Amino acid sequence: MPDVLDLTCDLIGRASVTPDDAGCQALIAARLEAAGFACERLRYGAVDNLWATHGSGGPVLVLLGHTDVVPPGPREAWASDPFAPEVRDGVLYGRGAADMKSGVAAFVVAAERFVAVHPDHPGTVALLLTSDEEGDAVDGVRRIAATFRERGQRIDWCITGEPSSKQRLGDLLRVGRRGSLSATLTVRGVQGHVAYPEKARNPVHQALPALAELVSRRWDDGYESFPPTSLQISDVHAGTGANNVIPGELQVQFNLRYNPHWNAERLEEEIAALLDRHGLDHDVRWHRSGEPFHTPEGPLRAAARAVLADFTGSPPEESTGGGTSDARFIAPLGAHCIELGPVNASIHKVDEHVRVADLQALPGLYLALIERLLARE
Repeated sequence: MPDVLDLTCDLIGRASVTPDDAGCQALIAARLEAAGFACERLRYGAVDNLWATHGSGGPVLVLLGHTDVVPPGPREAWASDPFAPEVRDGVLYGRGAADMKSGVAAFVVAAERFVAVHPDHPGTVALLLTSDEEGDAVDGVRRIAATFRERGQRIDWCITGEPSSKQRLGDLLRVGRRGSLSATLTVRGVQGHVAYPEKARNPVHQALPALAELVSRRWDDGYESFPPTSLQISDVHAGTGANNVIPGELQVQFNLRYNPHWNAERLEEEIAALLDRHGLDHDVRWHRSGEPFHTPEGPLRAAARAVLADFTGSPPEESTGGGTSDARFIAPLGAHCIELGPVNASIHKVDEHVRVADLQALPGLYLALIERLLARE
């Protein structure tokens, strides 16, 4: 049976730019079915999803990942073809090498090894894969979570194989993530000549006090291991390009990364009240990417801490930083979620890569974690 390096290379060689799975899940399903897993293929729109299970009943441990990747950008910027995996000096290069085809391959190998050694294990071990993590994240795990909620599907623990490590494999364990809320604010004014401001209404001038209040506000002081909530303006656009025209409209995009002190609805209400107080003629289009989640102390977190301490020689940093992951859709089902994967220094970059030694070690880490949770004496 191909080892984790071979499987990772097979996956990288499939140009699965989101939401195209490019056959990755079919390859994985064939292997898992041969190992005794029951595989259910769930396709929504242009998105492929795979739900593979072994065993029955609880506890239910889910290995969560994605087979899609971000576009590689200009091919000529890469030292080698991003979809032709290449090992150079002990490092595997290719799009998805770190994010996250190495994690997916390691999950598959660990799951195969686990059921081979523990064919009658208690509970259920499952893999959930999507091709919609790097894209809109609508018809992937978000949609699957809704399906699971309707079915009453139980999930006790979830391990996401996202690249979480900083400098060396296993030095960081994610135990939560902030929520993400994006907005497009449109402020309407009246266009006119800059020499006759009395005949116009400048939306930039009108909006600036409200925007200043938004960016200067201290939303909270943090929450346990979470940093304070942050609002960042990412784009501002107004005007025609001419320096003698007062614009008729201003558009501002901003994002909030928030901790469990807040939820999206409360933040939207707070910001709407602020904008109304400034008397702006405006509207806001919101996009809720996901609510924050935090895994408290319990069997999953304790098992991960012990496995990583054994592997690295010291306890991992336990963090809630970074962006978002698909775990944000699984946590509301009542699952405890952690994230553990390879070093993330090269993700989404040209010449994305993973150290072969780390890749070879990853299935053993996952296997040890599965055994601590499902094969305890």
